[in-house]
Amino acid sequence: MEPCEVVVAVDLGGTRMKCGLVAADGAVLHRETRPTPRALTDAGGGGRAVLDALLEAVLELGQKAAADGHAVRAVGVVVPGIINAQHGTVSAENLAWVGTPVLAELQAAVGPDRQVTLAHDVRAGGYAELREGALTGTTNSLFLPLGTGIAAAMVVDGSLVSGDGYAGELGHTRFVHGEAAELCACGQYGCLETVASAAALARRYGVRTGRVVDGAREVLELLGEGDPDAAAVWEEALSALIDALVLYTTLVAPTRIAIGGGLVGAGETLLAPLRAGLHERLTFQREPEIVAAVLGEEAGCLGAALMAWDRVALEAAPPARISPGRTAVPEASTQARPEADPDASPAVGVEESGEQAV
Repeated sequence: MEPCEVVVAVDLGGTRMKCGLVAADGAVLHRETRPTPRALTDAGGGGRAVLDALLEAVLELGQKAAADGHAVRAVGVVVPGIINAQHGTVSAENLAWVGTPVLAELQAAVGPDRQVTLAHDVRAGGYAELREGALTGTTNSLFLPLGTGIAAAMVVDGSLVSGDGYAGELGHTRFVHGEAAELCACGQYGCLETVASAAALARRYGVRTGRVVDGAREVLELLGEGDPDAAAVWEEALSALIDALVLYTTLVAPTRIAIGGGLVGAGETLLAPLRAGLHERLTFQREPEIVAAVLGEEAGCLGAALMAWDRVALEAAPPARISPGRTAVPEASTQARPEADPDASPAVGVEESGEQAV
């Protein structure tokens, strides 16, 4: 490809960073994966080691772009945890970050001439699915990845809901009660994440049988072989997920729900009972489609790039000239937001009046 402008995009996970150089038309010119330092176990490293690895990745990707003749226009980074939209700080337990000034550190590393945007990894993945994946064409929908944890990207009336960086934590809603409720990492008992995440499946099967398994993948293999204990933990997970989707559907009325994360590899073994459970439980509510997300592990990195390019477009043109359904404002950015509101939730669409859709 001829030299062009690109954005550096990084999806920082607890074990890996998925990185890319992405042109304005969405073409991925370079992609790579790097290890994330084990913040909670590496001696002397901790959260600083993770941040340094992120900064190094961003700078080296910029060098790669320059070596290939491309000009870096902006940087987009997505991370897990809670993002303080006003200050650009992040708290993420598995990265050993507590109020870490990620945005400021990124900006200092890349210099004042390159705009940096920062967003939540699941919301970025949901935005990518909205723009180019399973949620295309929807204005009320949900992206729900089921992996090590559970979080959600919520599209409501055309806007990607941020809640100042706190929204979408469906995995930390209580759906298990009584003696069956386990203590969650968040400090609450009975969270959806404790029973329906990929990590929970493996853990609960081990507790039930005394057998250590190779993650949720092995539990699903045992399920296919007719293992009754695998069937029991799977049914418990499905029951909690159906409860969660019924509640979300009743409150927010999505037309489509895209399931992602590692568990979606189960295919119809997961999707079919979720559809049947919702159909049985819903009465007056609008019944959503339940589909598999299609972008897989690329969703977060692509979402980071799309959000960065959207910010470039938003800064370059009056909001009224930007087409509805094409712009997402990330949780934190080094450029001023429209209306000078640092706590505004990220918008998928910008209305023709120039006001963000809420």
